Amino acid sequence: MVDHPLPVQEPPAEPVPGPVVPGPAGPNSVVTLVINHKVRPGQQTAYEAWLKRTVKAARGQPGHLGVNVIRPAADSQVFTSVLRFASAEQLQTWIDSGERQGLVTEVLPLLEDGDHPLVHSDAEFWFTPVRGAGAQPPKWKQAVISYAVILPLSIVIPMLWRPLFKRYPELGGTLPSNMLITACIVGLVVFVIMPRVTQWCARWLSKG
Repeated sequence: MVDHPLPVQEPPAEPVPGPVVPGPAGPNSVVTLVINHKVRPGQQTAYEAWLKRTVKAARGQPGHLGVNVIRPAADSQVFTSVLRFASAEQLQTWIDSGERQGLVTEVLPLLEDGDHPLVHSDAEFWFTPVRGAGAQPPKWKQAVISYAVILPLSIVIPMLWRPLFKRYPELGGTLPSNMLITACIVGLVVFVIMPRVTQWCARWLSKG
């Protein structure tokens, strides 16, 4: 008799580990996932195609609030993706999903330094450095950007609410009117305006 060797079974591939959302943020806090990818020379087209599919997948996740992609400057190869979720739990679900792990495994051959996601749950996530290593912008620049965003809103939003307050005087009282106005300003600043403004001003913010 001729002995036939048993086929060698390859061990199953291990899932790509992802970051763990820090606990102190609480399950209902807005959290931000910042991902810096340094793309290998000649692989930018392939990376752009991968990025397009990844952004589409992330947008379909529960709790997803928005994504900003910051493409590299002329002297850089670093792409930065900033994803925001309504809660730490929903972000962690996306991080641990098989879909995301498959996407990360797929993109690794296109990268020089691997995948380095960072989770931010503090109020300064707007001013997180967007091109790899580096410190946050000076406090005075953060103050200038915040002032420039909030000032016009504090003028315009009360004007927009004024007709409704006149029609319904119970809403025009000090407490309810300020609650409504403040909610509008905070919502616009956090979810709509500040992410875009910091992206547009990224070069100025990064100059120190």
